[in-house]
Amino acid sequence: MEELKKAIKEIIEDNVIKLVISNKTNKNFEYNKIVIYLKENNKRTYYQIEKYTDKQVFHENIDTDILEDRIIEYVEPNYKQISAWSNSASFEVKISKKGKVLLSKKKSDNQKTLSKAHNKEKNYILKEGMIIDPLIDLGVFTKEGKVVNSKYDKYKQINRFVEIIDDEIKKNDYKELTVLDFGCGKSYLTFVLYYYLVEIKNIKVKMIGLDLKADVIKKCNDIAQSYNYENLHFELGDINGFKYNNKVDMVITLHACDTATDYALYNAIKWNAKLIFSVPCCQHEFNAQMKTDSLSILTKYGIVQERIAALMTDSVRANLLESIGYKTQLLEFIDIAHSPKNILIRASKSNISKDKKEKALLEVENLIGQFNFNPTLYNLLKDDNLI
Repeated sequence: MEELKKAIKEIIEDNVIKLVISNKTNKNFEYNKIVIYLKENNKRTYYQIEKYTDKQVFHENIDTDILEDRIIEYVEPNYKQISAWSNSASFEVKISKKGKVLLSKKKSDNQKTLSKAHNKEKNYILKEGMIIDPLIDLGVFTKEGKVVNSKYDKYKQINRFVEIIDDEIKKNDYKELTVLDFGCGKSYLTFVLYYYLVEIKNIKVKMIGLDLKADVIKKCNDIAQSYNYENLHFELGDINGFKYNNKVDMVITLHACDTATDYALYNAIKWNAKLIFSVPCCQHEFNAQMKTDSLSILTKYGIVQERIAALMTDSVRANLLESIGYKTQLLEFIDIAHSPKNILIRASKSNISKDKKEKALLEVENLIGQFNFNPTLYNLLKDDNLI
């Protein structure tokens, strides 16, 4: 114990920036590893502790003067390795089976590297070190929960998707959620979202994935069963014709092609869903209909018309949702360098004023008149006297 205290004291006195406690020896101890960062703001300097279980990460902030005691508390008798970095040196502490403590120190300039690495990961909800089966099977994580270098962009995209949903989820204390995922395909985002809601947010979830391909549905159900995701199942069906008579809280539609997105949004509205998340795809409808005399500059060049038509499609959808009573945003889902289909529609049921609803609808109808559009979602809502 005295050797361990001496080694830890030497590390701390060198103004440690980051410390990782790993190589667990006590199988009954709940944390697989512990990572400690030096944090500073205008008011104080402190350490943030990240404690990793198989499925979650727990955070705790502590004052600098109790760091030594806390490290000893964690290490003895649960781990046999400490890796640490200060601005000027790297440290490695290893504890043998007989309890002998070996400390090695190497001079190095770590400040910029550690600062960059921490800034890169600190906002991610799905952190490295978490054992998330869908991310492992997708090839984004190794079996140890490390991000595969070649999959880092995919890792950021998945986290971005979860963060967009998390921004809305954390506004309410949800205990239960029924989630419908239209056109789920073989996307592992469905499984990742289930993991996030159940394991990280501790919400009781019933999730249904819908797709047109029988082989995809079978495979997804097999995967859900292998993960023990008891309340996630997949059904064969069309977005337009799918019937569900129970309460629906959240509707997700990722890359539903062309007007399939409109039918998904229409169903979500009919179910009075609290939350809607939609990433549209292949928007052909407006491009085929677009005609105008006074603004023919927008239809003169094919590539301009195609892109303008796609943006107008999403603007109309967002306004129609607002006219129904949803607070609606259009967000960048992924960097446009990776995909031009990078807009996500996020809508949450809200108290929208009558004037704002009427203005949103008027803007849609003005656009329809100017470009001779005949929007599917507008017609569906109109036929049902919802607008």
